[in-house]
Amino acid sequence: MFNIVLHQPEIPQNTGSIGRLCVNNNCRLHLIRPLGFEISDYYLRRSGLDYWEKLDPYFYDNWEDFKNKNMSMRLFLFSTKGARKHTEVDWQPQDGLVFGSETSGLPRPLIEEYRDSSIKIPMVGFFTRSLNLAQSVAIGLYEGLRVVNKW
Repeated sequence: MFNIVLHQPEIPQNTGSIGRLCVNNNCRLHLIRPLGFEISDYYLRRSGLDYWEKLDPYFYDNWEDFKNKNMSMRLFLFSTKGARKHTEVDWQPQDGLVFGSETSGLPRPLIEEYRDSSIKIPMVGFFTRSLNLAQSVAIGLYEGLRVVNKW
């Protein structure tokens, strides 16, 4: 259905949880190196439970490698600096939802390159630096599923 793209994720528990989310929703997981953990990491497998065995993630050496191998994929970059809300996208099957690392998000040049397709999840609290990566992926994915499936 959708493609979940993690640009240089750092925390194995988040990636494990996202892998589980992908299996449960028939999504493809794309991981762009460098990763902040080893794929054999205990915490990755623990948070992904037995779902991780059912996941077939794609790995890329860097952003250029990902871009060259997925040229036809429509991409939407999630960032607190996004130009529009995640609810303002006409989601389509096979879209790519791109998320940055837990500590620094997506690189600014990348957001600028995809300015028209950069999106944000609104936050209303007083300290709204960012949401947890796994939570952000779930919010974005389920909004896409809601639109595509007309839930």
